Amino acid sequence: ERFGVKVVGTPRHADILLVTGPVTDQSLERVKLIYEQTPDPKVVIAVGACPTGGSVFYESPFTNAPLDKHIPVDVFVPGCPPRPEAILYGVVLGLEKLIKKIEGEKE
Repeated sequence: ERFGVKVVGTPRHADILLVTGPVTDQSLERVKLIYEQTPDPKVVIAVGACPTGGSVFYESPFTNAPLDKHIPVDVFVPGCPPRPEAILYGVVLGLEKLIKKIEGEKE
């Protein structure tokens, strides 16, 4: 909360969806459900090499990377693991995109 970011218990109260780790068959269905439950306008941030491109799991029959093949992704944060500064920068970019989406709705 120190930076104006608050973790919420339900996607219905979220503005940003942050996805990490490999996108498996089981997790893909949950991610899609959570994406649908998140109200518009929303921003999706893919953090790490697994959701952004698949990393070492790219050709695995059990993963569905990259994430943007399944839901729209607004910000990609590369790295395996990504540096904390990169994650924070990705969240800042996500907040900027969210503000633009909100302002676009008002016009």
